[in-house]
Amino acid sequence: MAVCARLCGVGPARGCRRRSAAREQRRGAADSEPDTDTDPEEAGGGGVTEDDEAAERIEGGRPLPPSVESGPAGRAPLSLLELPPELLVQIFGSLPGTDLPSLARVCTTFRRILRTDTIWRRRCREEYGVCENLRKLEITGVSCRDVYAKRINPRVKSGRFMKILPDYEHMEYRDVYTCLLHRYRHILGLWQPDIGPYGGLLNVVVDGLFIIGWMYLPPHDPHVDDPMRFKPLFRIHLMERKSATVECMYGHKGPHNGHIQIVKKDEFSTKCNQTDHHRMSGGRQEEFRTWLREEWGRTLEDIFHEHMQELILMKFIYTSQYDNCLTYRRIYLPPSSPQDLIQPGLFKGTYGSHGLEIVMLSFHGSKAKGTKITGDPNIPAGQQTVEIDLAHPLQLPDIETLRDFSELSRIVLEAQERVRREEQQQEEHSQQAASQPASPLAGEGAEGEETAAGAEGMTQEKAPASQPFVLPMGVISRNEDYPRTCRICFYGTGLIAGHGFTSPERTPGVFVLFDDDRFGFIWLELKSFSLYSRIKVPFQNAQAPSREAFDEMLKNIQSLAT
Repeated sequence: MAVCARLCGVGPARGCRRRSAAREQRRGAADSEPDTDTDPEEAGGGGVTEDDEAAERIEGGRPLPPSVESGPAGRAPLSLLELPPELLVQIFGSLPGTDLPSLARVCTTFRRILRTDTIWRRRCREEYGVCENLRKLEITGVSCRDVYAKRINPRVKSGRFMKILPDYEHMEYRDVYTCLLHRYRHILGLWQPDIGPYGGLLNVVVDGLFIIGWMYLPPHDPHVDDPMRFKPLFRIHLMERKSATVECMYGHKGPHNGHIQIVKKDEFSTKCNQTDHHRMSGGRQEEFRTWLREEWGRTLEDIFHEHMQELILMKFIYTSQYDNCLTYRRIYLPPSSPQDLIQPGLFKGTYGSHGLEIVMLSFHGSKAKGTKITGDPNIPAGQQTVEIDLAHPLQLPDIETLRDFSELSRIVLEAQERVRREEQQQEEHSQQAASQPASPLAGEGAEGEETAAGAEGMTQEKAPASQPFVLPMGVISRNEDYPRTCRICFYGTGLIAGHGFTSPERTPGVFVLFDDDRFGFIWLELKSFSLYSRIKVPFQNAQAPSREAFDEMLKNIQSLAT
């Protein structure tokens, strides 16, 4: 604020620098002439002040005299206060919205100029992407993705449901910015709900003049290449000036009263205050049938596998307990680098009777990791489902030999033995280096990193453009429509466990890269194949501030899952 004060010329006393200069000129003239003029401020007389003139200029009043617009004798302005108000509006509109309150405390003129709604409309658009016009919403409705409410405004005749129309006639963009966007800015981005082993993916975005929490769901099993589904869980908007309203969107009876609490940094919770809106007239059986159609796209009679029926019923009972209160923890998209095998990101993959689940693929030097964002009772959300050793590519045999599962098993087990010997040698080498001085140790560590990077580079250089691929006989796949060519394969391990994450262990497998958006993993011990397809949604406010922050996030969600 002190910097702004110097820019506008406001001194420690009353008025601005121009007024002080005028008084100095009058004192200089007093040496030759008697002091017969009196300052209107000092005399307490009337007259139009500069603040009033600026306000009239913004509101379309009478123009300022040339001497005020360009300064005395046509000189260049000495301070911001001498600039035309419309120019100040442009200048202030280019500043971050968080700086405007401090600017308003500099002087009365600045405060009045900052009441211009054009400034706040620009901040809403540039910082949060709000493009709607408040004055036209009464005609067009709110442009949110099919978010409807029961009719609350009898003036609008649009059938049983209508798009909600708050009182925008008396609302200003300053209210939208300060009471909605800025207040809830910390919950924008990607989040993982705490729903036991199942997890989830929530994307909180500014949508029109709403802040909406969209829960993203994988497509129906086994259509892994289909687009993601989404449904609203909550929304926040201004029904009145300076009053944000939180509404729960769960259930089939329309929006109802809810509450949001920011627990701490990177964590918030939601609570429904009207859980009766979640219930259906047909009781739990009707709720289950409706949930099954939405979640799986089928009825219970269509699912003949008894174990799968048990898993579905268990998930419904468990997740129904969280329909009134949920806690969310922030997650980031993985950072990328030019050395990555493919672009990291979120993928949807097949997991047998558990259906489709969301996995985050990230690269860590010579390793690639797949972390579950959604999970199941065996491997919960947050656990590392697969790990790929990029330093150990696998050369697959010809297509006919590959059909023999025993041949693929031999190739993978040989790679596993090589990895085991290398790890043993590295452990022995590190024990020997521990007894040596620190300086040689630093050099050896750097050499090890170069070796790993060189191995990865050689792997990618030697990889052919494509090679035929087919699943061996006996390997089960939920989706038979997998690609028949692949780029390269690597040795990897997959995490398996009993129900309740009991007796977890890593077993060998094969990572198969098909193209930039699809990969697969052959679970050798389970004789099953998982196909993964990239989630092509441009998530905003989801980039990690640093590599360290992303690694810390991965560590946190894994510790919570454990």
